[in-house]
Amino acid sequence: MDTGLLIALLNPTIALALGAAFLVLWSYQRHRPYLAVLAASYALAAAGFLFQHFTLPVGLAPSKFLSNLCFCVAGSCLVGAIIARQGRPVPYAGIAALALGGMAAFCWFLFVQPDLTWRILVVNFALGGISLLAAAELRVVRGNGPTEKILLALALLSGLNFFVRTLAVIIAHGPFKGYDELYASSYWTTALLSHALLSLLIALCLFTAAALDVMKALKAETHTDPLSGILNRRGFEERATLLLDQCGKAGFPVALVLADLDHFKALNDQHGHEAGDRVIADFAAKLRSATGARGAAGRIGGEEFAVLLPLTDLGAARLFAEAIRAFYSAGTIDGLPAGTRVTASFGVAARTGKEGLMPLMRRADEALYKAKKNGRDSVRLSYERPETAFVAVPLAVG
Repeated sequence: MDTGLLIALLNPTIALALGAAFLVLWSYQRHRPYLAVLAASYALAAAGFLFQHFTLPVGLAPSKFLSNLCFCVAGSCLVGAIIARQGRPVPYAGIAALALGGMAAFCWFLFVQPDLTWRILVVNFALGGISLLAAAELRVVRGNGPTEKILLALALLSGLNFFVRTLAVIIAHGPFKGYDELYASSYWTTALLSHALLSLLIALCLFTAAALDVMKALKAETHTDPLSGILNRRGFEERATLLLDQCGKAGFPVALVLADLDHFKALNDQHGHEAGDRVIADFAAKLRSATGARGAAGRIGGEEFAVLLPLTDLGAARLFAEAIRAFYSAGTIDGLPAGTRVTASFGVAARTGKEGLMPLMRRADEALYKAKKNGRDSVRLSYERPETAFVAVPLAVG
């Protein structure tokens, strides 16, 4: 087989294989549409290289137009998918301006004032601008992991490749008179090789990122209670232990609040388990909203919940529990008969010294027991006395 043909088929073969891989990946993860966009991007890149090498029956100029249109759309899709994966808004206006501007200039130098060298320059500059736009978006992403940093480097490298390599080769070898001269030049050889290499590197990085996304989602599922949407016991204990360690090193106060829904079994028996599920979900939503991102809220039992509050002393934690108690008992829950009142009891303990999570939970649980025993719908506090460590001392509210 002709060596030139093998080289010409290298990029479309690689692009089609990568596009098919992203398509298969998307078929198993339909909730990640960026994977489908990546599949389309690589398929369009393959079509662009095929139209570049094989002239369609419509003629040379339309074939080259379709080829470069595929390249511009493929580059736009690739950049859009990478940015969308980061959860950032895709700069459609900027991408469209660069792609359409590049294609408009390409058409001018193809149909109005034919000039192959300028056609090469305007398309490469448009694709280089799109690559650098991706780099600008990736640069401001917070908490960049290894894959994001690699993607940023590859986006910068792609931009430099389209600008620097193109200018260097054209300056070194002069203007191109025709496509036969172009395909025999070092520009075309370096274009094919650099595209193949960058395509593989970007795809491998994106495959790794997709795998990490799946692992992160699986970890979140194992640490999240499906009914309430907050942490389960395992997730809460891991998150709370980490927060205790961080606050201990920094010398910050920490408080723990335990909550238990009052008469929950009776509510389930009277109104059904579906109503009970709604009560749990509603209470968890209020806890999550009040806790915010700095703390940890979890469902640690059937109707028992826990909240760890960093940077919070006993008095502030008591105010937190009282606010939740009053807000919850005064509200209504969809699906329950009008006038049905659901309340909760709370036990609060503040960390002393280097106290671990389990001792802290035991003290908060003792305070919670006092709240349940002394009438429910109340908040009780636990104080640690040096001579009687971990003994709860209830304090009636009101």
